[in-house]
Amino acid sequence: MKIIVISDTHGKHRNLNMPKGDMLIHAGDVSMEGKTEEVIDFLNWFGELQYKYKIMIAGNHDYFFEKIDKQELDTLIPPSVIYLNDSGVTIEGINIWGSPVTLWYENWAFNRHPGEDINKHWELIPKNTNLLITHSPIFGTLDKLEMGLQIGCHDLLKKVDEIKPRLHLFGHVHEAYGIIELKDTTYINASSLNSKYELQNKPIEFIW
Repeated sequence: MKIIVISDTHGKHRNLNMPKGDMLIHAGDVSMEGKTEEVIDFLNWFGELQYKYKIMIAGNHDYFFEKIDKQELDTLIPPSVIYLNDSGVTIEGINIWGSPVTLWYENWAFNRHPGEDINKHWELIPKNTNLLITHSPIFGTLDKLEMGLQIGCHDLLKKVDEIKPRLHLFGHVHEAYGIIELKDTTYINASSLNSKYELQNKPIEFIW
């Protein structure tokens, strides 16, 4: 299966040059300010793309997904799209889990404090997860800002070390775009925009 991964498109999704594949995954921050019109435009675009499977999570800019009633959101998500929020799905034998949560910073969407507050979310991740999608990176892997500060999550690192997914997809740190293979897991930061919010990075392709 050919998996295409994008993240942190921040409203510039229609300018992407999308490669062909079987599964498309967006790892959060579909919008810039989390406004309804931004999200609806993204959902319309995402829903029309020609992939067999399309999966998405929200990110820290996507206030819309945090504030909207779940029943109302269910009516807006296109039938061809799978939206994950601390939830999972199994596709062709691949156990997939997605979470929009990131470490607390200036009260953005889906922000949680380290320790018990954020671990409530990570504890939900099943041990048999093969493909993990989080908006946040783990600490120390594709999480470094231009100033040198690493802002990945220590608690998520512990969970990933425990369950050892084959693939961990995320974004959030635009300047850390790339792929790293470590031990049992391939880590992909698929941020489409750079640190200046310019569309710079290509969708990443992974063969399962």
